[in-house]
Amino acid sequence: MSERRYWIGVVSQEDADKAVAEGFVQFGFGRAEPLERMQPGDGVTFYSPRTAPQTGALVQAFTAIGRVGAGPIYEVPPVEPAHAFRRDAAWLAATPAPIKPLLPELAFIRNKEHWGAALRFGVVRVSRDDFAAIARAMGREPDADFG
Repeated sequence: MSERRYWIGVVSQEDADKAVAEGFVQFGFGRAEPLERMQPGDGVTFYSPRTAPQTGALVQAFTAIGRVGAGPIYEVPPVEPAHAFRRDAAWLAATPAPIKPLLPELAFIRNKEHWGAALRFGVVRVSRDDFAAIARAMGREPDADFG
């Protein structure tokens, strides 16, 4: 098995809650490509800008954290306008962590004033150190949970 990698997916709070409740990870309107870059055991966290896609109230927090599951990528029954692909995930109990207090620590965010630009593509691979800072802010122990 290759080295564990760490990912941030940008999803609404509603979508994060559904993924945690049902034990899956899904990104980018259900595209398969981001999931294909992941491997079992990779760390994954959801950053939720809003409660609902586009129109919800601001959240601006990391809202879920866990590990990519061992199963294959699978397609869920299509919902218009597109098909959706998922992978199983093991989500951990965690406390949401607002992003703004973490900005000084997060190396993947180079421009601290325009920090949202770093998340604009919907899925971001981050360093172990960045992921560990997020995990600690969510009340997790990164070495025990993702060591």
